Amino acid sequence: MSETIRLTAAQAMVTWLSRQMTEDGDRFIGGVWAIFGHGNVAGIGEALHGIGDALPTWRGQNEQTMAHAAIAYAKTMRRKRAMAVTSSIGPGATNMVTAAALAHVNRLPVLLIPGDVFANRRPDPVLQQIEDFDDGIVSANDCFRPVARYFDRISRPEHLLTALPRALAMMTDPQNAGPAVLAFCQDVQAETFDYPASFFEPLTWRIRRPEPDRREIADVAAMLATARRPVIVAGGGVIYSEAEDELAAFAARHNIPFVETQAGKGALPASNPMNFGSPGVTGSDCANDICRQADVVIGIGTRFQDFTTGSWSLFEAASRKLVSINLHPYDARKRLAVPVVADARIALQRLSEALGALRFAGHDPALKQVWLDEVRRVTAPPPGERNGLPTDAEVIGAVQRVARDNSVAMCAAGTMPGALQVLWQASRGGYHMEYGYSCMGYELAGAMGIKIASPSREVICFIGDGSYMMANSELATAVMRKIPFTVVLTDNRGYGCINRLQIECGGAEFNNLYKDSRVEAQPEIDFVAHARSMGVHAVRAADIAALEREIVAARGRDIPSVIVIDTDPAPGTGAGGYWWDVAVPQAGGPERLEAARRRYNAAKALQRTFN
Repeated sequence: MSETIRLTAAQAMVTWLSRQMTEDGDRFIGGVWAIFGHGNVAGIGEALHGIGDALPTWRGQNEQTMAHAAIAYAKTMRRKRAMAVTSSIGPGATNMVTAAALAHVNRLPVLLIPGDVFANRRPDPVLQQIEDFDDGIVSANDCFRPVARYFDRISRPEHLLTALPRALAMMTDPQNAGPAVLAFCQDVQAETFDYPASFFEPLTWRIRRPEPDRREIADVAAMLATARRPVIVAGGGVIYSEAEDELAAFAARHNIPFVETQAGKGALPASNPMNFGSPGVTGSDCANDICRQADVVIGIGTRFQDFTTGSWSLFEAASRKLVSINLHPYDARKRLAVPVVADARIALQRLSEALGALRFAGHDPALKQVWLDEVRRVTAPPPGERNGLPTDAEVIGAVQRVARDNSVAMCAAGTMPGALQVLWQASRGGYHMEYGYSCMGYELAGAMGIKIASPSREVICFIGDGSYMMANSELATAVMRKIPFTVVLTDNRGYGCINRLQIECGGAEFNNLYKDSRVEAQPEIDFVAHARSMGVHAVRAADIAALEREIVAARGRDIPSVIVIDTDPAPGTGAGGYWWDVAVPQAGGPERLEAARRRYNAAKALQRTFN
């Protein structure tokens, strides 16, 4: 008879997780974020206490932001390592649904373990239980189903024998990576079972590198043989497959310029001569000029999101063809692209071999220099004689001037993601943007997750007052754990980004800036005092010069630093950009709406609805 070990289900889970390893010899699950309540405190909580440093537990302030920190960790680790997050039943669990959606959209692994109802149903209904009048097996955790890549409900102890390997198989699969949800019935957590001892033997999880089909490589090589002006769109898959060097070599050998999506930015430095910046809605002028003329568009590890494609109005050459190098056929076949289903690094090597000495005429490097001159103009310090608040572009310029090669600019929502994509000149690995879900509230927790994953990096978090108000409590966690990062908090008194979009779409300024909202008194929020109350070092920068000094000063601290600066909500980046399809009301309204409709209809006429 095979040897068994009697453990509670919760003990079995944490023991098994502590013994799952990466090829580098690290534990795949770096640790567990936990907020305990009924539903996980007695079972999972006691098991985590018992296992100690073999699977460390960290306490956060909010279930959603704990999960954001875990997701940022996985992104920084290039999906080679991940974290787990556990919550109680009810609101603790549903708080994580938004984070699960964020991880799903961005193809990032995270293990979510919410408490669930009693499997034995004896005390039903329990506190915080959602009851479906027509379905006896539904719980609040079923909300995770559409946003999980793998979902399971652990209603018997032995379910872990299949559920845990399935969850990690998905999380370590480069094609299917995303959030795994194990809804763990609270009574089952405490039940014992005689588990096979062999189940707990250490296991190494390897990240596969699928080879491309030779026929698909041949198809793309034949297409490029007749091309004149190809362009590469580098997405996040370049970074996750560690294909940066291959991209640099491929672009240089064949003289093909590349542009970067939000997820792909920073794969190679902005100084790379083949790097023409970002395409689309938040794109550089030189990148968009190249994309408009391209006859073959080669996407590498990108979903071709609407910001990248200018809502499919950017790649306007009548005869242009689309290629998609991606791990998942779903992504590779989008818009009827010619697919190469493979690892990005391997695909670039094979495609370069197939192309041989083929080299294209390329694009005028002067286009890039003209663009860089424009960036310097809009990000330069404001002239001394100008009255008024600084722009977001000027704030970015201030941070850029004092940034170092190890600096990581990060953000998620509001004005700054678009402004950073178009203006920030990233070093290699110096950019972290959550823009698949563009989730307000990711920023501060995400900055903490980046710093945990990469302690040697200087993490600079750009956040607006709107996102700060949504989720700021993990600053206290970072103080408690002495995780330093720098926060540049731009205060424009509301949702300035959406206010500008509202105006562009012909709408009246309404309910975005505080001045246009139905309030009895305009709020005067002291962000410095608020941040200080959580233990961080917080100051207000009076101007751009002061902001530069404070960023440098923050480098000597072992806790987060928050630098607040007032900004003008009206100006955009002042450079670059492209059309974005945001529907304008088709009828009614004043002249401002009529004018917006005319602009919208003219741009929509350029939109390609099919490939």
